[in-house]
Order: sequence, then structure tokens, then C-alpha cells
Amino acid sequence: MKIIVRGKNIELTEGIESKINKKLNMLDKYFIMSDNVEAKVLIRTYPLGQKIEVTIPTEYVLLRAEVVDQDLYNAIDLVIDKLEGQIRKYKTRLSRKSKDNKLAFNIASIVPLEDQEEDIVVKTKTISPKPMDMEEAIMQMELIGHSFFVYRDTETNLISVAYKRHDGGYGLIETE
Repeated sequence: MKIIVRGKNIELTEGIESKINKKLNMLDKYFIMSDNVEAKVLIRTYPLGQKIEVTIPTEYVLLRAEVVDQDLYNAIDLVIDKLEGQIRKYKTRLSRKSKDNKLAFNIASIVPLEDQEEDIVVKTKTISPKPMDMEEAIMQMELIGHSFFVYRDTETNLISVAYKRHDGGYGLIETE
């Protein structure tokens, strides 16, 4: 796995890069993949702390985690823990989907989480998206207290999803 580290508002030192490389290389025990897979790491500095984002696109699965912490080295440890947690969480799903062991994970090396329950659908809801603009959709989302809202965009007449981002802003998913 190739590791590409980028920094915004921060100077990347050898110590930072070596810690990231060392920690991400520990994840190699979970993967069966070629060297052309690139782990992308983005480090940003904010007044409230350091943010590290790691994205590992394998052939069948995209692993992504981000952590904000005052201490960058602690954030690196936490983001690796998050990635390992994702791998453990989806162990059962991954082994079921990879009939011919095609999935890019070494399932045997993954230790399952204790007392892991299967994810089950607890509620199904049918909606008729109402025509509105994005500002009205965000207002509706805030009024009902959800983190997303599905609506029909008045300009394009297509289904869109407005959602609240972790950083406090809003995002928009548009369909084709």
C-alpha cells in the first residue's frame, strides 16, 4: 500500500510522516492487495485542534475515517483505531459478500468485536418528496431535527438530499 500524506496549514515533519507510515503499515495485516492501492492522508490545522483524514480505497471497499484532536500524534492513533474498528465491525458482512475470497481483506486476521449484533432495519418509511429549493429543505430538516432531508429540487425537478456535515455546514447530494 502506498501512503500519500498531505498537509494544509501545517508543515509535515519527518516525525509526523514516519508515525503515519508506521501506523498505517500496521493495517497491512488486514489487507490482501496490490501495491497500487493508495492510502490518502490529509492533515489540517484548525484553531480548535488538528484534523486527520485517512481514505483507503480498495477494489471492493472504501475505508475512511477522520479525527479531530488537540494533539496530532493522539489524532493519528485515534484514526487508526477508528479504521480498525470499521474493519472489525464489517467482518461478518465482508466474509458473506466475498464468496470466492475476492474481497481485498484478510478476514482470518480480523478479530471480531465482542457481542457484535447484526445491523437490522428497525423502521421503514415511504416519502413523497415535495418540490422546494435547498434553503427551504435545510429549514425543514432543522425543524424536524434530522441530519438529512430528501426533497425534489424545484430547479432541476430531481430528487436531492440536503444533509448536515460534521463541521456544522450543510451538504447536498443531487441525483442524475
